[in-house]
Amino acid sequence: MVPINTTHGTPQHTRVANALSAEDSSVRLQAALAVGSNPDPGFLETLVERCAVEPDFFVRDMLSWALTRLSPEITLPRVRQELDSERAQARSQALHTLSKIGDKSAWAWIARDMLRDADDEVARTAWRVAVVLVPEEENEKRGLADELVLQLGRGDRNARLSLSRALVDLGEVTKPALEKATANPDPTVAAHAHATELLRQNPETGFDAAIEEAKRLVTLGPERAAAAAAAAASGAAETSEAPETSEKPGESADC
Repeated sequence: MVPINTTHGTPQHTRVANALSAEDSSVRLQAALAVGSNPDPGFLETLVERCAVEPDFFVRDMLSWALTRLSPEITLPRVRQELDSERAQARSQALHTLSKIGDKSAWAWIARDMLRDADDEVARTAWRVAVVLVPEEENEKRGLADELVLQLGRGDRNARLSLSRALVDLGEVTKPALEKATANPDPTVAAHAHATELLRQNPETGFDAAIEEAKRLVTLGPERAAAAAAAAASGAAETSEAPETSEKPGESADC
């Protein structure tokens, strides 16, 4: 277990730091809960340092919660420093904490390099945080959409699902960028773009089902895919216009 700097103050800080680095994750979780329940600026450095090395997801989330309990005036500048850390987990957890704090001023800190981070976990977190913090102006959201579509086709299923969710959460402004990406010569990128657009149009569609349908469309090619879509739309229209029942007078529906 990586030790935490205990030079920040009182014996109480030392005890808390020791608890936050205990072997038992339940002890670490309780320690983080205790710090958050009794906010003390003196624990800021300890919490930030622990975020960078904590191996347990639930404890990390509790550490971020404890940081949100402190004043943003002192927390935000310190968390910002972690965005430049050489440790991928420090960068990822700092981004996660910024999303929890939700201060829109932090949008200016979300650089393109973070959205393109070589570490998938950092990039996934950056995509989600960017959508949370982006200003409401359409040009800002459109610019973010244009940047995010550059990552289509990246990584494993989890990474692609995270990117699709981020683009869907941005809303209608993503449509032009996604439509352009569906014509990408890389079939993986094109399929991911198609799947994301399908999810945007119908969020109830499962990601895996959307990917399979997108692959089919890519295989068909633009013209045949458009024809298939038109035929499907025509069939849906005919179905909606057809009588609700084919029963003749006097016949029972159970026959």
